[in-house]
Amino acid sequence: MLGLIITIIVVGLIAGLLARLIVPGKQNLSIGMTIVIGIIGSFVGGFLGYLLFHKDADDGFLQPAGLIGSIIGAIIVLLIWIRVGGRRSITG
Repeated sequence: MLGLIITIIVVGLIAGLLARLIVPGKQNLSIGMTIVIGIIGSFVGGFLGYLLFHKDADDGFLQPAGLIGSIIGAIIVLLIWIRVGGRRSITG
């Protein structure tokens, strides 16, 4: 169980960092928020992958396609985060 939690955190960190590198502009996010965006992105990427390909994680937890999906999901989540955060800072 502890190994699973550590794996989720590490994958979330990698996906979040790569999403922040790919998305242009400055993101004022802490390392904790980067991990959270990566973890949420992993769920988003997994859900989108299931919708598109109708496959799940039967072949194992850590797959290369799952990592790519996590990064794509993290990019989507980061873009939404920037969009919502940008609106809040304009009015405030």
